[in-house]
Amino acid sequence: MGIRYYAYAFEKDQTQQALADPRSFIGSHPLADAWGFEPHARVATPTFKQAVPERDLLYLDKAWRSLQLVTGPTRPAFRMFEGSVTPTGLGWHPWIRALTPEDVAEVAEDLRARVDEVATVGLPAVIEDEDYVLHFLLRARTYVEGLASEGRGMVYMIG
Repeated sequence: MGIRYYAYAFEKDQTQQALADPRSFIGSHPLADAWGFEPHARVATPTFKQAVPERDLLYLDKAWRSLQLVTGPTRPAFRMFEGSVTPTGLGWHPWIRALTPEDVAEVAEDLRARVDEVATVGLPAVIEDEDYVLHFLLRARTYVEGLASEGRGMVYMIG
């Protein structure tokens, strides 16, 4: 299935809980939340309409590694994409992180600037599927701008 990216929003008053236990904010079946099918069903037909409202869930498919390259580790926006799974003998352990509402505001500002830069100079040459990556870069910008405007934080999972 591959390693995918999911982010779930939380309210400002939940920040300490999100920092202490970020996993508790991740849905029990994130792919079902993103693709619109019943979690844990043995047979399901996805609707490809998120089961969780878009203001509460960001799904970036498998674009997270490319988005790391687009933002780069020196930019505040990178904090939204930073991390990788930890391989195990039978799969991997996901990377999970909480970003406070203050972190989200900083990420949103930098991501807005990065999207403007990409519009001017394009994506890094190492990006193979530019349309795919640009689509998810714009979705990420829209998502964090919405969170920042509402004073919300987010927990994300790469896994």
